[in-house]
Amino acid sequence: MEVIYEDFKIVHLHMPYIPGFLAFRESPVLLMLLERLANEHPDRYPQVLLVDGNGILHPRGFGLASHIGVMANIPTIGVAKNLYCVDGLCRERIHMASGITDETPLVGNSGKILGMALRSHRDSIKPMFVSIGHRISLDTAVDVVRECCKYRIPEPVRQADIRSRGQIRAHFGA
Repeated sequence: MEVIYEDFKIVHLHMPYIPGFLAFRESPVLLMLLERLANEHPDRYPQVLLVDGNGILHPRGFGLASHIGVMANIPTIGVAKNLYCVDGLCRERIHMASGITDETPLVGNSGKILGMALRSHRDSIKPMFVSIGHRISLDTAVDVVRECCKYRIPEPVRQADIRSRGQIRAHFGA
């Protein structure tokens, strides 16, 4: 639960943000950073990667976490702060159906379990949405995410967000 490695690269993205296509915008940089880590510090290469985005809980069933997992051949978990409307799932339907408990399976109209709405601790009001990225079961993904939570969001995702915002401020004064 402590940062043992940090890396970044300032890039100018030429592709605009288009909902549902985040992987095409962000995966090239993330894959480059993973490759650099593998080459320079192979002893620190992760056994599993938590991705700030979706895995199979995605309109096309293949979000950023799935994309990174397949391309890097690493187990990945999608950890999203917001719920995509997928296969009939939407926040309103989940609340109306049963409310979100500590762990609420996200079952689409197809009957397929696409992920888990997860409250990381008792004081957490807003859930996060955990889904399989690649080479991991949903049960294991939920266990890993739970073990990584000090706050609402798992610590690896939280630290990456904090540190990336720090880099942006340092480089652009934003």
